[in-house]
Amino acid sequence: MTPNDLLLAFYGDDFTGSTDVLEILERAGIRTALFIEPPTADDLARFPHIRAFGIAGMTRAMTPAQMETALRPAFEMLKNTGARHIHYKVCSTFDSSHAIGSIGKAIDIGAEVFDPKFISLVVAAPSLGRYCAFGNLFARMGIGSNGHIHRLDRHPSMSKHPTTPADESDLRLHLSKQTQKSCGLIDILQIEKPHEETAASLASIFKENDIVLFDALYEHQMPGIGALIDPYGNRESPHFSVGSSGVEMALTGLWNAEGITQKRTQWPKPGNASPLLVVSGSCSPVTARQIDYALAHGFEEITLDTPAIAAGTHDTAFLSEVEKAVRLIKNGKNTIIHTARSTQDERFIEANNILKNKGLSSIEIQSLTSSLYGHVLGQIARQVIATIPVQRLIIAGGDTSGVVARALGIKAVEMIAPLFPGAPLCRAFAPESPADGLEVNFKGGQVGGEEYFEVAANGR
Repeated sequence: MTPNDLLLAFYGDDFTGSTDVLEILERAGIRTALFIEPPTADDLARFPHIRAFGIAGMTRAMTPAQMETALRPAFEMLKNTGARHIHYKVCSTFDSSHAIGSIGKAIDIGAEVFDPKFISLVVAAPSLGRYCAFGNLFARMGIGSNGHIHRLDRHPSMSKHPTTPADESDLRLHLSKQTQKSCGLIDILQIEKPHEETAASLASIFKENDIVLFDALYEHQMPGIGALIDPYGNRESPHFSVGSSGVEMALTGLWNAEGITQKRTQWPKPGNASPLLVVSGSCSPVTARQIDYALAHGFEEITLDTPAIAAGTHDTAFLSEVEKAVRLIKNGKNTIIHTARSTQDERFIEANNILKNKGLSSIEIQSLTSSLYGHVLGQIARQVIATIPVQRLIIAGGDTSGVVARALGIKAVEMIAPLFPGAPLCRAFAPESPADGLEVNFKGGQVGGEEYFEVAANGR
């Protein structure tokens, strides 16, 4: 299906998580393209230089029935690419439940399509502040920041997630609520043993378990995990893994060490791109602090009337917001358009109450608002960049980013240069759209320090 010997192909459960994988692969010297929809042979032929590719999905905000419809044909397509490894990429904080974004459902579908000897589960990503010990997940507050490390069920943000609050840090127990498949563990003590001994333990464990979870605390442990799982993947029978970008950290660490790939160290300098346009559908406290910092350092904001959007009473063309954004950008102002600062924002609370009064469940509200707000932000951004030239666009919010990208007409992105850990600067491929060639950065809710938007404008 593709002219190149593909090392890996992946399906991301949201857009920002997918660009995280894109960055890991590119840093390892593996040219990669990220598509919005499963690519055709013609789509792949437009990127003849790649040795990996991804599909930026939106399954984190889907019900199991919706996931079945989206994932099964995508997995079938991935199986036929000849890639040695197939990865279902999930958030490094394992956001999911039995009712929405079910990782267990993705595992069940993947097991049927790929029929692997076992499914690797790698969630730890030490360079992103994600650690797994004796099956329990720990996460730093924020990615690329100096925040404190918390057990997942005590994490200030993830334990209070509006849709999938983390109430269990043991990933095996968490996963048992989503699939009946058994999960074994290569724990942190086994990870430190000689490779031959750990490999023998792995072979013993997957005889009795469908899934094997790998602990990790340190970056130096990741290539060892790669060495354990790499032999199980080949062009005829790809190995199926689930997890964070720790999967790529493990495999590329091994491939770089073995000389299969060569780590890339030279990148173009992005440079200043003010005035910057930011559209945010994130409700994370991390993003809230970033917006506060930006406003204190000269940024301007446009606060969307989310209750009116939820009620369906807002001007559907959003002319006043577009006109204000164009005016600010013409005056050289970095501009942030956002739906809410956090889950404590009065707009967020009022909009959710409006939808609850319509009889919607919390899961239905999450799915609807991701789509609704993402479409609105994308529509506004598209009108703005069609009216006035903008060099760089930041899209914040994992659940809304995919919808924004689709509204902008983006078909694929390639990485330009690193900007923040887990959130590279990319170039949009968007034929017949004003977004074609645009520099775009997708920011997950937990990503970055408080100066994020200022740094993004300056391109440091």
